[in-house]
Amino acid sequence: QFGRGFSNLTYLLKMDEREFVLRRAPPGVKIKSAHDMGREFKILLHLSPAWSKAPRPLFLCEDESVIGTPFYVMERVRGVVLRQKVPSGLDLNADRMRKVSESMIDTLAEIHTIDWKAIGLADLGKPDGYVGRQLNGWTERYRKAQTDEIATFEEVGTWLFANQPKESGATLIHNDFKYDNVALDPETVTRVLSVFDWEMATVGDPLMDLGTMLGYWIEADDPPVFQVIVFGPTTYPGNLRRMELVERYARKTGKTIDNVLYYFVFALYKLSVVAQQLYRRYRDGLTKEERYAPMLEGVRALTTAALHAIEKRRIDRLSE
Repeated sequence: QFGRGFSNLTYLLKMDEREFVLRRAPPGVKIKSAHDMGREFKILLHLSPAWSKAPRPLFLCEDESVIGTPFYVMERVRGVVLRQKVPSGLDLNADRMRKVSESMIDTLAEIHTIDWKAIGLADLGKPDGYVGRQLNGWTERYRKAQTDEIATFEEVGTWLFANQPKESGATLIHNDFKYDNVALDPETVTRVLSVFDWEMATVGDPLMDLGTMLGYWIEADDPPVFQVIVFGPTTYPGNLRRMELVERYARKTGKTIDNVLYYFVFALYKLSVVAQQLYRRYRDGLTKEERYAPMLEGVRALTTAALHAIEKRRIDRLSE
């Protein structure tokens, strides 16, 4: 089993000299869409012929008698994956880090320009009313997984419900776009080779997807509460700043982005719900992985960070 990730489980399979990757849902979860192997398989089946950065799926097995749950198998793409601990020997100087971060935001913009109807994904999602459904849906998931009263979560939720923006359009969206969900080219590490983990992909408002990326993008001079939720090497010198990501994305897509604070705050809110779900899974004995034990503090940290951004009314220069 690949030891990273907190959602669907991923395994390496070997057959003689060939390597494959198997994806299955974690035990004890009943979330319909996020862990639907058939849905994730279908996305990749239609996306990979049209876009080279999507891994190629090979087959889907929905017979639970085989390994106890539905699963699918796809090709293995070998590349460099950036996490908090950078692979030894990899020189991520400021110039290289800047180019990697540019490649990241450019890849997200590419996803948002894919003709999802033309590649056979017209029935993937319901884009109308997407923002409101997401807000309601993630709040409901929190209530189902809730274990403690956390005032900061309630405050952020109140602000989000009171400040919902109009829809900005509809595109294919990844919904979990961050450094450790992409593989960089080993030969040219500044180039994105492949994008992984399409389990939450759908058709919806692309600015919500941009917000998700920004929520993961912790900067070196962010306040201390942000530093406890670092998800990758976004704090390394050379990385584009959050507003630089927004500005480059706007140039690449031609979109006007007037309310980026909302999408950033919602991303932190959504991540806090995921942290709560993982903590509930641990508390209920559905997993013994100790890395889930402190997730309740993650809920507090994420929602406190969101309130800080709301107070400052911006997504950058949050320490000023």
